[in-house]
Amino acid sequence: MTVVNRPRHRVGRLVTALAAVGLAWGSASSAMASTDTTTPDAATAETGDTGLPDSTAPSTDDGTAPSVDCSGVGDRPLIYVLYKEGTQQYFIEQADGARAAADALCADIQVVNVEQSGDKAITEVQNAIAAGADAIGITVPDQQIGPQVAQLAADAGIPLIATDDIIEDGDGNPVPFAGFNGTDMGTSVGTQAAEFLTESGWLDDGENVGMLSVEKQDLTVCNERTDAEKQILADDGGLSEDQIFPVASDGTIDGSLNASSPVVAAHPDVTHWVVTGCNDESVKGAIQALLAAGIPVENIIGVGLGAYEACKDWQTDEPSGFRGALYISGYEVGFAAVTALVEAIDGTPLPAETIAATTLVDPTNWEEAGLVCI
Repeated sequence: MTVVNRPRHRVGRLVTALAAVGLAWGSASSAMASTDTTTPDAATAETGDTGLPDSTAPSTDDGTAPSVDCSGVGDRPLIYVLYKEGTQQYFIEQADGARAAADALCADIQVVNVEQSGDKAITEVQNAIAAGADAIGITVPDQQIGPQVAQLAADAGIPLIATDDIIEDGDGNPVPFAGFNGTDMGTSVGTQAAEFLTESGWLDDGENVGMLSVEKQDLTVCNERTDAEKQILADDGGLSEDQIFPVASDGTIDGSLNASSPVVAAHPDVTHWVVTGCNDESVKGAIQALLAAGIPVENIIGVGLGAYEACKDWQTDEPSGFRGALYISGYEVGFAAVTALVEAIDGTPLPAETIAATTLVDPTNWEEAGLVCI
């Protein structure tokens, strides 16, 4: 997809703005494209020809990021970011990261929640273009609308980046992507779950162990995660194929609860359970189903993906079926996506992929990892 950029002032040399707000999205990993994304050394960066504010202090005395003086910036780019499930904690954090990047780069930003409606997503993309958006980031509710979204952006001549969920244009070419590697995430979750299972000694003791793999089977990034989780639990955890029970769900807590309950009821002989899924909600719903069926919490090994639901349990003194989780920072994805979009407006090609870092956490270290639990 060829992007025709609109004429605009130069907003490059990201490093000065990053230093000004004290943010480092290097942990989000470098872009995996052939494009050279290296920024100039902070000591030699000049701002006279870029329109960026001349500020290099990494933080204020109290450690907070100082505001960026954008008074000298004339033509500010307008970025729209659209999220499915915009009220979910992960996407709230992603919106915060997007706003922080826009502030750092003296861009205007509009955040839109398209919920789970593909039609609303298409309408909001059209509205963004009509409002003069210079670039769009989107987490689609349905990957099937990818070609239409890509065509709308191409016709408008503006950069488009997909966040979290991969989409393709009408020719089957992937749209530039910012988010996480699904297989790597699933491998991490599966590895942690396998370690907990080994430490439990359940298999050695002859316990009847089963695994609930709660899956959103119509979403490719979810399939990548859950396929890897199941593979690791089989290879490293020692579970056989007939001990692994896929559960088709919608990615919500209630959906997982309702889908997991009949599977648990159909296997009353299973007394010990491992639970993984596409996200934290999937694992939480399945844990609720197990508890409702009378499975003791100490007989549950749940490993979440996101950690934003798991940490709610860890804030209390009550035992939790969540033994661990993979912490994914929506903030980093939002920050990286908007950074790439502003640079694209400036003429730097969008990286094919920007893969953010993840961190395994448990009840003992989640706060040290920087997870903010709401």
